[in-house]
Amino acid sequence: MSMPDLNLLVTLNVLLAEGSVARAARRLRLSPSAMSRALARLREATGDPLLVRAGRGLVPTPRALELRDQVAGLVHGAEAVLRPAVRPRLEQLVRTFTLRTSEGFVENFGPALIARVAAEAPGIRLRFMQKVDKDSAPLRDGIIDLETGVVDEHAGPEMRVQALFRDRYIGVVRRGHPLSRSRITAARYAGSRHISVSRRGREKGAIDEALAAHHLSRQVVTIVGGFATALSLARQSDLIASVPERHTGNLRDGMHSFTLPVATPAFTISMLWHPRLQADPVHQWLRECVREICGRKNGKAAKQGGRTA
Repeated sequence: MSMPDLNLLVTLNVLLAEGSVARAARRLRLSPSAMSRALARLREATGDPLLVRAGRGLVPTPRALELRDQVAGLVHGAEAVLRPAVRPRLEQLVRTFTLRTSEGFVENFGPALIARVAAEAPGIRLRFMQKVDKDSAPLRDGIIDLETGVVDEHAGPEMRVQALFRDRYIGVVRRGHPLSRSRITAARYAGSRHISVSRRGREKGAIDEALAAHHLSRQVVTIVGGFATALSLARQSDLIASVPERHTGNLRDGMHSFTLPVATPAFTISMLWHPRLQADPVHQWLRECVREICGRKNGKAAKQGGRTA
C-alpha cells in the first residue's frame, strides 16, 4: 500500500475553510489550475467530490463537513509537532534528573545547584550518582541525564560537551601545620607525608610525574577515593592533601592551601549530555543552572571559556 501524500491534508484544510478554489489558491500561493489539480487528487483519495457547484459558488458535501474538524485538528497538531519546543512552566514541572559527577563536585557545587533548582522548579528532583568510571553507555542509554568531569578518549564521539571551568591541583594542610608557616619548596613538599586521591586506588599520578622531573618522590601513606575524605584526614593530621582547587573551595574552610611547588597541568571540567536531549527545553534550563553555579567565584559570576561540540 502506497503512502498517501500528507501535504494534501493542508490543502484540504484550506479548501474546506475557504469554500472556494480561488481563495484557497491565493492563501496557499498556488495558481488556480494547480489548486484545481490538488482538488482532483483529493477527490480521488477520499472517493468524494468534497466541494460541489451550487449556483455561482461551491458548497461542501456531507463527507467534507464530517472531515472538516478532523482535518483541522490533524493540521494544527502537525504544526505543533514541527514548531520549536517552548519551555514549560518550571514551577509546575515534576521530573527527576540524574547527574553523574565526582564526589567533590557534589559537595562543592551541589548545595547551590539544589537551591537554584528548588527556587525555580520545586517539583524537580536531582539524583546524584557517583562517578566510578568514564563509560558513556549510561548517557547513551538514558540512565543519566548529565555528567561532569574531564573529557577524554572514553567519551562517546556523539556526546555534546561544554566546558564549565578550568581547575588545577593545590596542596592543603591543617592550620598550624609546619608547611603553613614558611616557604614551601619542592623538597619540603616531597619530604612530607601525603594522601593520594584515586577512585581506582592508584598511588601515583601527575603530581608524582612532576616531582620525578626534579628527581624527587613523595611518601604516600594512604590512598582514598574522594577529595572530601582526603581533606578530612588532612584537617586532623599532619598529612598533605593535594586536591583540585575549584572542586574543593567549600571543603577547605579553615585550612591552609598553597600552590604546588612543581608545575602540574591544569585541566578543564566539562559537562556532557546525549544529543537527544540537546533541544529539550527543560534540559537546556538545567544546563544553564549548572553553568551559572560553576561560573561563580567568590560569590560572583566568573567568566569561563567553553564551546559546545
